[in-house]
Amino acid sequence: MTNLTELEANVTRIAADLAQAKVDYNEAMDTIWMLLAALLVFFMHAGFSVLEAGCVRLKNTQNILVKNLLVVTVGFLCWFFVGYPFAFGVPASPNKFAGSTNFAMDGFMQNKDGFRFWFFQGAFCATGGTIVSGAMAERTQLKGFAIYLIMMSSVIYPIVVYWGWSGQGLLFYDGDKSVVGPSLMDFAGSGLVHMVGGVGALVGALAVGSRAGRWDESQAGEFDAHNVPFCVLGTFFLWFGWYGFNPGSTGSMHDKATANSAGLVAVNTTLSPCVAGLVVFVLRATLVAPKKLDVGGFCNGILAGLVAITAGCAAVQPYEALFIGFFGGLVYQGASMLMKKLKVDDVVDAFAVHGATGFWGLVALGFFGDAGAFHGNGGGQLGTQLFAGFLITLWVGTLSALIFVPLRVLGMLRLDDEFQAKGADLMEHSPAKAYAETA
Repeated sequence: MTNLTELEANVTRIAADLAQAKVDYNEAMDTIWMLLAALLVFFMHAGFSVLEAGCVRLKNTQNILVKNLLVVTVGFLCWFFVGYPFAFGVPASPNKFAGSTNFAMDGFMQNKDGFRFWFFQGAFCATGGTIVSGAMAERTQLKGFAIYLIMMSSVIYPIVVYWGWSGQGLLFYDGDKSVVGPSLMDFAGSGLVHMVGGVGALVGALAVGSRAGRWDESQAGEFDAHNVPFCVLGTFFLWFGWYGFNPGSTGSMHDKATANSAGLVAVNTTLSPCVAGLVVFVLRATLVAPKKLDVGGFCNGILAGLVAITAGCAAVQPYEALFIGFFGGLVYQGASMLMKKLKVDDVVDAFAVHGATGFWGLVALGFFGDAGAFHGNGGGQLGTQLFAGFLITLWVGTLSALIFVPLRVLGMLRLDDEFQAKGADLMEHSPAKAYAETA
């Protein structure tokens, strides 16, 4: 009898050990997956840096690079102190507007599972400021941009994220609800990330004004990108990083269902930009200006396809990703042409790529995917997606204007014409040029 009792005790102990081992294994797998994804997203900032450096003129190369460095360093510090708390610091009695706990990572040492999530989402946060920096390049004062960056990383972006991703915000609560009906569908951030940056970029470009001489036809060639290879390399860096941005948004990787979902996300993240890039490339080669092979347009078309599929990458079938990418390319091209028609000087086409196409990415889920109208589900989901796009535009546009316009009035935003003519690298950087003339 004693031996049987001992055997039963050993079996119970082994079962408990196995259960704990499974928990530990799952935790380790999820952490490895999230850290890998976060590192890929972090690497996207190298892509943004190279792409934006290629798009500006030679004399402003260092200036745009220092803004990209500021985005990451200042952005993560803002995320540490107040950004994460506003975005994911859900209190015991939550509201639908903003979080209010975990300031300066308070409580994380008691629940260390949260570190990986903080890092992953922090890399997302810095994206918004980078998008804005590209649109306003070559004529924006560093101090004015830095002030906006702090507000974007601390308040503007985090509160939008709370609405859609905290599980308690006005666009997604109680598992499947929003204040207007079904919960928002935005898997990795066509609206919550890219559209935020795109709307901020549009307001910033309008507030700071065009570069001196930008719309003078006699000087048109002077504003071409100075390094097209950098533009292509930056695009590939960003595309590579997007495989952390989208698949990593599964949030875990310890069961078959999640693994299959990540696989679908990766496939859709490949197909959509392929179609969108080709659409823009063919359009510009045959139907619209410049009616030549436009490498930069090809790059932005690819990025537009990536932005467009980011919301629905886990919810649509691969053939639907092709359609989303196709229309994403058309939306980008139309928005890009409209910006030039209105003489809004957006150096990297940030609004067309991230704002307009981000909105399309949101709206697409009202049509495609199991919840979409094309699958017989009426217009409820479409209504939520449209409402989210309107709300993001109103919030980001209003707050961005309230920051940028006073900065412009106070003389803290725009570089004067002489400064622009000589170039920011010469006027305020050391060394005075990004490239040495001799090896």
